[in-house]
Amino acid sequence: MSTAGGERHAAAARLALASFVFAIVGVGFTVATTTAAAAQSAPRPNILWITSEDHGPQLGCYGDKYATTPNIDRLAARGITYTHVWSCAPVCAPARTTLISGLYACSLGAEHMRSMVVFPAGMPVFTQLLRGAGYYCTNNAKEDYNVTQRGPLWDQSSRQAHWNKRPAAAPFFAVFNCERSHEGQIRKRTGKTVHDPAGVRVPAYHPDTPEVRHDWAAYYDGVSEADAAAGRRLQELADAGLADETIVFYFADHGPGMPRSKRTACDSGLHVPLVVYVPAKFRDLIPADTVSGARCDRVVSFVDFAPTVLSLAGIKPPVWLQGRAFLGQFASAPAQYAFGFRGRMDERYDLVRAATDGRYVYVRNYLPHRIAGQHVAYMFETPTTQVWRRLHESGQLNAVQDAFWQPRACEELYDLDCDPDETHNLAGSPEHRDLLLRLRAAQQQWVREIRDVGFLPEGQMHARCKDTSAYDLARDEATYPLERVFAAAELASRVESDDLDRVLALLDDADSAVRYWGAVGVLIRGGSAVETARERLLTLADPPMDSQEAPSVRIAAEEVLWRYGNEADRQLATRVLVELADWSKQDVFTVMAALGAFDPWEPVDRALGERLAELPKRGPLPHQRYASYVPRLLETLLPRPTR
Repeated sequence: MSTAGGERHAAAARLALASFVFAIVGVGFTVATTTAAAAQSAPRPNILWITSEDHGPQLGCYGDKYATTPNIDRLAARGITYTHVWSCAPVCAPARTTLISGLYACSLGAEHMRSMVVFPAGMPVFTQLLRGAGYYCTNNAKEDYNVTQRGPLWDQSSRQAHWNKRPAAAPFFAVFNCERSHEGQIRKRTGKTVHDPAGVRVPAYHPDTPEVRHDWAAYYDGVSEADAAAGRRLQELADAGLADETIVFYFADHGPGMPRSKRTACDSGLHVPLVVYVPAKFRDLIPADTVSGARCDRVVSFVDFAPTVLSLAGIKPPVWLQGRAFLGQFASAPAQYAFGFRGRMDERYDLVRAATDGRYVYVRNYLPHRIAGQHVAYMFETPTTQVWRRLHESGQLNAVQDAFWQPRACEELYDLDCDPDETHNLAGSPEHRDLLLRLRAAQQQWVREIRDVGFLPEGQMHARCKDTSAYDLARDEATYPLERVFAAAELASRVESDDLDRVLALLDDADSAVRYWGAVGVLIRGGSAVETARERLLTLADPPMDSQEAPSVRIAAEEVLWRYGNEADRQLATRVLVELADWSKQDVFTVMAALGAFDPWEPVDRALGERLAELPKRGPLPHQRYASYVPRLLETLLPRPTR
């Protein structure tokens, strides 16, 4: 989106906002609008979201014969089963941020797992608009949003929240979340599983071992328990006489909690089930091209859920929402693509963007030198991850299984019809060239349209925000020159035979984010690129005292020298990285980036280990959500005690 386009967007949002009058009294939050008044004059459905955690479309209604999910299957038989639904993020907090805001988390600067950013002013979330229209809104109970709250979002949000506490005659919007299918439950099921491990279909990317089979069987047990919880909630609705008055959604927050699904920005991590039941009296809210009791191939993603709920309630979605309503009075034409993203996963940085048209999946890795299997401590608690890594280290994996532990291609392209496990990369196929270019262009246009702020290093983003939100920052071209930064990221991460001079030129750019991408570009290329850029990298890594070089640039330059420099370069890089990892002197983002520059798979020598052991594991925090990441990074790097 151009600067003028961003100004038009902001003006339109302000104009739309002018129709809302906010009043906060105690916990009350009233929004008076002409649209809301009109919505209250017509029969309005209750809306129930039954959500579960960490599972993909492994349900009987999606054709999975190994799954045991009778309750959702019955709901699907009389509802709509959406076949092409993406979560947007392959992990819960940014996915839920997208759901509640109706905005891609990467346009809010909120794509990083368990981060916290300021939500833009003047843009109420959809539950606030529902409440202003008279809906009683409850959440039981997980929020996990990466954004600050502006005013109350719910009438009640706790494990006691329930629709039955609503005022007489008030319609409700209620969310009930089940944790039984969560990643953490897989490793708790250490005994015999209900599902027979012998019947598991092991994906091509996983090694076929007893541990992997057990974990997949345990995963399916969790999905069955989530199904049972959904069945109890549906029965409760029927017993209350509300089944014919309530539109029901069933969906999960992202793909399965197994490694290479959860946290991975491809179909295996983003594809979720979505079943929607619309009672007969509200069938006019279903578009003509959608049929109850049937499958719908419309491309849908989480950014579409907020406008859809508003549309079902008779409220016109505000102009700032980035999705499209797929049901209701204000349903719009389907989008051609769904988009996904991956940012920092707990303590490990990454930057991935993805697009799908339902059949083909395009993945763009902007840090392709970072392996998919980075050492995320929580992921490594799963037995599958542990045995998979051990087999890699002992050379017992085939090429498909080993790819998780190798640097990635900058572009990936998969055909889900013939390659559902996404193991055969078609990005280099001449026969698929036009398709690659089409999906690439769509992904790039999406980045521009939403003003994706994820191309700034996390610390830089916060430093540039100052007193504003990252969303507003991204619409200030002077502070965030998106086209220049995005072009630098595209150039740096895509290795071509004749591009080194252009990459080196990035190191001298006036903008620190562009310089950061220049250093990343040298890091990705390694070898002769490092030797050519050495003197400039040394200046960036250890600048003169009067220089105020951004820590992210220094760290990127130091990582190049630490990995590819001579012994003197490596000693300098070690010294500076340890200094930048001192939490008593640096902010948490600088410390995380500095520690992340060291390779967790490379044994730390004694001298470095001693220096790392002296580093503080506590320091100043912008929010408590960041507290565990530095200790996890240090634990990974420090030598294990010998017995």
